Amino acid sequence: MQVLIACHSDYGNTKKMAEAIAAGTRAGQPGATVLLRSAEQTSLDDLRGADVIIFGTPVHMGSMAWQMKQLIDRAAKLWMEGALEGKIGGVFATGGGFGGGGGGVEQTMIALYSNFLEHGMIVIGFPKSLPGYADGGLQWGPYGRSGNHEGMPAGVTDAALTSARSYGAHVAEVAAQLIAV
Repeated sequence: MQVLIACHSDYGNTKKMAEAIAAGTRAGQPGATVLLRSAEQTSLDDLRGADVIIFGTPVHMGSMAWQMKQLIDRAAKLWMEGALEGKIGGVFATGGGFGGGGGGVEQTMIALYSNFLEHGMIVIGFPKSLPGYADGGLQWGPYGRSGNHEGMPAGVTDAALTSARSYGAHVAEVAAQLIAV
């Protein structure tokens, strides 16, 4: 199984979540090949070659980082080819935002999933029964709150990283079942 985790990270928090997802993916499917790339470094061939694609982004003013959107726009050519149809997708995000509400994280994750569905991909959510969900999860995927009460970068918690590892293992296990069919 080829797994691509593509993300953008402003302060290193999204990258930490990506690394935790990669660790969980390897634990969930020890034979999986995991490629971790920044959105800017991700090529169309990386997307074509992956069985599983996981996108991650910080939340910027209620939406995804422009670097992630740029990757999605570059991948429009793959939509024309039908190159991502049937692949498995997952998402995660980080963000600060005031008020503890996540500053648009759900909207951001839905936008990422919308793109995957446009490509004909199969998407994997985050069940509440998995470890870490209560502290760092939404039904859409893991979320690492990375801002303090003043809205400044503060880093993601160990609980958020636990949710990311759990999600990575879950996506890999479900993908293995789907690929085997």
